[in-house]
Amino acid sequence: MQSPSITRRPNLSAQLAGAIRERVVLGAIPAGVRINEVHLARALGVSRTPLREALMSLVAEGSIDVEPRRGFFARALTLEEFQQLHPVRAILDPAALALAGLPSRAQVTRLRAIHRQLKAAMTPERVVALDDAWHLELLAHGTNDVLLGLIRQFMERTHRYELVLMRERGSARASREHAEIMAAIERKDLARACDALRRNMQSGTEDILAWLEKRG
Repeated sequence: MQSPSITRRPNLSAQLAGAIRERVVLGAIPAGVRINEVHLARALGVSRTPLREALMSLVAEGSIDVEPRRGFFARALTLEEFQQLHPVRAILDPAALALAGLPSRAQVTRLRAIHRQLKAAMTPERVVALDDAWHLELLAHGTNDVLLGLIRQFMERTHRYELVLMRERGSARASREHAEIMAAIERKDLARACDALRRNMQSGTEDILAWLEKRG
């Protein structure tokens, strides 16, 4: 699958990672098949050095496996992995919000703006990106960098499941839970906001589990 060349910018590695992740999601890089770095670098219009940096970042997020002396392989989507990954966000995000406390009024304004964009989003990539942005803004005032780092890591590891499901079934994330979280915040009810956030992180799990079971 030929792609336009990736332009050289400061975030080149992130651009490459996104392009490779999309190929994995679309099946252009099949699970279990060794990635030909020479061919992929040529298709993306880059040298192998930044390509390997991007591949290693995808190894860290769990989309790609690397085997010594064999190379890189796309990791298959599995029911077992998702069952282990997804419940963690329902633990981490409410814990981070409880520690951080209620967001500021300026944050709530930004959350509402992102929420409007999310409701209008048309593509799976846009939906996932805006949903991530909303959750990160919700927790932006938190000071526990380790906890926030874990949340970002789990966001990245679940992207491929969310994107594949949306591409195949046209699903989009519900925004009702976001509105409930913001309403609780405006009432200065932190406990209820954390509960609504937990429900938000649990929603949609059944759809993905059913889809993975059907795929076998």
